[in-house]
Amino acid sequence: MSTSTDHGRPDPEATSPASNSDGRPVSDRGDTVCVIGAGASGLTAIKNLREHGFGVDCYERETGVGGAWNWRHDRSPVYASTHLISSKPFTQFPDFPMPDSWPDYPHHGQLLSYFERYADHFDLRSHIWFGTEVIRVEPVEGDRWDVTTRSTGGYGPERTARYAAVVIANGHNWSPKLPRYEGLEQFRGEIMHASSYKDPAQLRGKRVLVVGAGNTGCDIAVEAAQQASRCWHSTRRGYWYAPKYVLGRPADQVNDSLLALRVPLRVRQWLYHWTLRLTVGDLTRFGLPKPDHRVYETHPIANSQLVYYVGHGGIGPVPDVARFHPYAVELADGREIDPEVVVFATGYLPRFEFLDASVFGDSAGAGRPTLWLNAFTPGHPTLAVAGLLQPDSGLFTLSHWQTVLFARLLQARRDRPERATAFAQRVRDRAGERYSGPVKDSSRHWFEVGHADYLRAIQSALSELEGK
Repeated sequence: MSTSTDHGRPDPEATSPASNSDGRPVSDRGDTVCVIGAGASGLTAIKNLREHGFGVDCYERETGVGGAWNWRHDRSPVYASTHLISSKPFTQFPDFPMPDSWPDYPHHGQLLSYFERYADHFDLRSHIWFGTEVIRVEPVEGDRWDVTTRSTGGYGPERTARYAAVVIANGHNWSPKLPRYEGLEQFRGEIMHASSYKDPAQLRGKRVLVVGAGNTGCDIAVEAAQQASRCWHSTRRGYWYAPKYVLGRPADQVNDSLLALRVPLRVRQWLYHWTLRLTVGDLTRFGLPKPDHRVYETHPIANSQLVYYVGHGGIGPVPDVARFHPYAVELADGREIDPEVVVFATGYLPRFEFLDASVFGDSAGAGRPTLWLNAFTPGHPTLAVAGLLQPDSGLFTLSHWQTVLFARLLQARRDRPERATAFAQRVRDRAGERYSGPVKDSSRHWFEVGHADYLRAIQSALSELEGK
């Protein structure tokens, strides 16, 4: 292992001098692994790599842990009322449970305190460079990586260190995906992306149009129904809306019981439709469009209040936007509405600006890497992505096991190279494999996985790597 200071940072006197192809000085960190990002996935990557005997340097562009769940961060998408949409048991790390006294769906402030306690419990802060952004990650000979950093905001000199491996955990919910509409530039009202929405006071007393039917769009529409003078909710297609509680239990816990029993997809779809008929009935009678896909072909929207406010007139469902006029918005059915504020809850795109797109097989630079297990890329056995998932349950358990698998792969490269070689062949053969049923082809669904199928795939990969 390479030597580091007490804070987990490179010790200039203990690193070997080197230079890259441009002649820039490089600090050789030996067997140390670089982790990019100190959100949920980055923190569990640090912990699991350390537990498997590796030195770790983590670079975090912000001044604290928590990633997207730290509302102080300028890239955080959370707003005042943000809560989990997956319940506590299916969200927490498997080796660090959330307090029993917490509610089924904790608030984002509780999530931040959870990450802070996780970091303190496992002594992770000493391995994190806060206020430091990664600007380049470049492959070099021997499956190693040159990582160039600087102070966040572009201040100070650039520094390059050479690492044995890299884990990318920079999140995928921070770079807004903005739609294009005819006339949008001439619209005289206020336009914002959901990433800029923080508090319902931004909507109070105004006529609001919310565009987008994901979980965030539905949350904002519900808040607009309570605070705005009028709310329209525009969706391109129909969606399935799932209550957060079914039979008195969090809905994901009920669904997981069915998955554990290996209930076939068709049966689960029938049970969902039966439950929907018993609770809210036919959604089209509320003016909501009929879904153009079967349930579970996309993850249902977890929201218990949207249908309530539609039914009470607080939210007016409208079709897709056709074009903008200076003082009006024309809808696909020819109607015009006159919102003062338009909120685009149109999602996010993953960004890896520090890495050449060809490394991920993303020649077009669209942000959709070709990976196995949404983590491993062909041709680069010492590079992994953590947390690039959109599961039907919580993310943190999946990120935990992703990084355990990567740590054991790095061990195998050192101790059992024939197993690491076989693993690399599986990455080449199976990159792009999906871990869910058929889904709609849109960027919103690129990274959707069924958590039960995904965990079984991770377990199989662990067993093969360990020769079981």
